Amino acid sequence: MDTEWLDETQLDAWVKLVAVVELLPGALDHQLRRDSGLTHFEYFVLAMLSEASDRTLRMTALAQRTNATLPRLSHVVRRLEERGLVERRPCPEDGRATNALLTDAGWAEVVAAAPGHVATVRRHVIDALTPAQVGQLAEIAEALLERLDPDGHMRRR
Repeated sequence: MDTEWLDETQLDAWVKLVAVVELLPGALDHQLRRDSGLTHFEYFVLAMLSEASDRTLRMTALAQRTNATLPRLSHVVRRLEERGLVERRPCPEDGRATNALLTDAGWAEVVAAAPGHVATVRRHVIDALTPAQVGQLAEIAEALLERLDPDGHMRRR
């Protein structure tokens, strides 16, 4: 098989994308840990529940939306349960399934953490771009997600 190597422009774009993918999670995690005592993944789990109907999702659906394995998600949800932010309950439609429910305390945590998180997203991503570039970023991300997430599990509904 012949490899079609990246040209200089493609290589430059790729290396810069990898740098962003490596650096951005740390910046988001640092701010959330400092200001809210949450990891970025914990915040993401709480945020996905906050956007769900009745603030409840099946654990399997929550795993898909957060791109987590069920064991990893179960571990994180257990930690959030210990803090009173999430509850696990049997799914009424399927007794074999478990639902995760955002508690009132969990909702309050998301509401309290959101302003700092959004400010960090703005500082590191949105405000660094022109409005046209934000639109281009959305288009680029959508094109990549069509290949990486063809079933649309991680796309905003």
